[in-house]
Order: sequence, then C-alpha cells, then structure tokens
Amino acid sequence: MIEVFKTNVQEESQCKIIIAKLLEHFPNSSINFDLEDCDKILRIHSVSISNKKIIELLTALGYSCEVLD
Repeated sequence: MIEVFKTNVQEESQCKIIIAKLLEHFPNSSINFDLEDCDKILRIHSVSISNKKIIELLTALGYSCEVLD
C-alpha cells in the first residue's frame, strides 16, 4: 500500500526528524519526501497505513499534511 500526502515541509533536516517519528509508528515502512515537487510530497509505502495517524503526527510536529488525491 502506498499513500501520498501534500505537506508544507521545506528542509531536508525537517524530513529526517519526521521520517524518524513516522518510523516509530510504522516500522518496516519506506518513507520519503520529494521537496522539489510544489506539494512537498510525503510518500509512505507500508503494509498498513493510517492516514489519520500520519496527519495527526505531522500536525503535532507543526506541519500541515493532507492526503493527495
């Protein structure tokens, strides 16, 4: 399962912090950002994904995050 999210993350250093936090909740997932994209894409590939939890985690860290259709 792959989910794609639109975020407002700007820096590579922010990506590393967010990925580490997401991996705590979704171990064995493949997580990456595409900061070159205008939507600052967060892509998560995992067996099970909770969109609600991912959005909650990023919001708690101070970032916006929404599912990209």
